[in-house]
Amino acid sequence: MSDLIREGERLDDLQREGLKLIQNPAWFCFGMDAVLLSAFTQVGKGQVCADLGCGNGVIPILLAGRTEGSHFSGLELQTDIADMARRSVQYNHLEEKVNIVTGDIKEATSIFGAASFDVVTSNPPYLTQAHGLTNEAGHKALARHELACTLADVIGSATGLLKPGGHFFMVHRPFRLAEIICCMKEHKLEPKRMRLVYPFVDKEPNMVLIEGVRGGNPRITVEKPLIVYERENVYTPEIMRLYDM
Repeated sequence: MSDLIREGERLDDLQREGLKLIQNPAWFCFGMDAVLLSAFTQVGKGQVCADLGCGNGVIPILLAGRTEGSHFSGLELQTDIADMARRSVQYNHLEEKVNIVTGDIKEATSIFGAASFDVVTSNPPYLTQAHGLTNEAGHKALARHELACTLADVIGSATGLLKPGGHFFMVHRPFRLAEIICCMKEHKLEPKRMRLVYPFVDKEPNMVLIEGVRGGNPRITVEKPLIVYERENVYTPEIMRLYDM
């Protein structure tokens, strides 16, 4: 299967079910946020799931390995990254369970059809164009900054794709939490579960994991904090379990 890996790319072990992922370090490699989102996401037996802005396909592939969902679709705007994600799907022999579609998040409902998924996930760009954007608009800039879609675009498309009572899972930055919750409620996605992620126990959180339900009743559960490191370069036991270490 080495013919699936192009020049400049590498093959990374996802440490789950023998799954591997093709990545290009010159573009944008997945981080801990994708791993934590896949662990936070709940997909029931036989359910279908879409990942908005799937990048190299890490979240659909991880969810295919750890849940009993029946099918996983990834939507990615950038043609070359979508192609790399498809090759990872092929490398892992997941063609019947995972498909990667090239397309715009803003057009997700017309691409897939309204109310067609039980679960929608997203690890979207965290920063607006006002947050230190460079002049470059390459792969890394598109992954980090809202150049091609906004938070409202992601949440609005998630609502459109979800069946009534369907679940949305997202990882983002805590400094935008008020905006996230307001935007979810505006789009009829009721926030139901949230967990803050802290790099160290005495530091501020740097990630938030949040779940919403389309048309759900108001009530949110705030889970215990997730601490990443016990000390410098030493993961906590919970993080080690999530990574199957």
